[in-house]
Amino acid sequence: MTSAQLTRLQQLVEVSVFLFLIVPSMVLSLFVVKQGGLSFVLVAVATILRDLALVSLILLFLWRNGEPIGRIGWTFENGWKDIVLGVVLFIPLFFGAGLLESVFRAAGLSAPSTPLPSFLTAKGYSEFILAFVLVVVVALAEETIFRGYLILRFRNIAQSVPAAIILSAVIFSLGHGYEGSAGIATVGLMGVALAIVYVWRRSLVAPIVMHFLQDFIGIVLLPLLGVT
Repeated sequence: MTSAQLTRLQQLVEVSVFLFLIVPSMVLSLFVVKQGGLSFVLVAVATILRDLALVSLILLFLWRNGEPIGRIGWTFENGWKDIVLGVVLFIPLFFGAGLLESVFRAAGLSAPSTPLPSFLTAKGYSEFILAFVLVVVVALAEETIFRGYLILRFRNIAQSVPAAIILSAVIFSLGHGYEGSAGIATVGLMGVALAIVYVWRRSLVAPIVMHFLQDFIGIVLLPLLGVT
């Protein structure tokens, strides 16, 4: 059975079960006030395991439905071209995100006092290695989840690509509550940009590269250079 043969109700039930697993924990981040009790190692390991588990669940859904993984953008047909494209497009994404967040802050939206909370700040050689593994897994997994899988299902359910892009971006932004309302709005628009690239290229390669570079600079490179 392929996604074309699945009814909209079947796809709605499947994606509802998936969202039930991820949305509550993402929404909780909106209410995180005390962050001192969270360590980087604990958050990094938990995030890696959670993301790998969710990707495994998506692969199970696809296998059960008889859908090829290419349906969620796991294709390397234009791989090297998309890698280069991802690097090039990351530049306007990076500076555009910074500009947008500044505009949102000036408009009165909230923002944390430091660029990264303590639970996302690596310290020491071993934690920086873990941080690198974290950004690799997060880029691969979150693009698979929010761009590949959710856009596929939302597009089929809503019969609308723009609606699928917006819905996936909104859900993507929910996991960034620790960044304040300015950060949430910025991440949501970044999600839209990544989704547009994904729909255009029909591949996750470029969005994964863009996502990886964004997280690598913030979580690995800047803390490594002492910029926190």
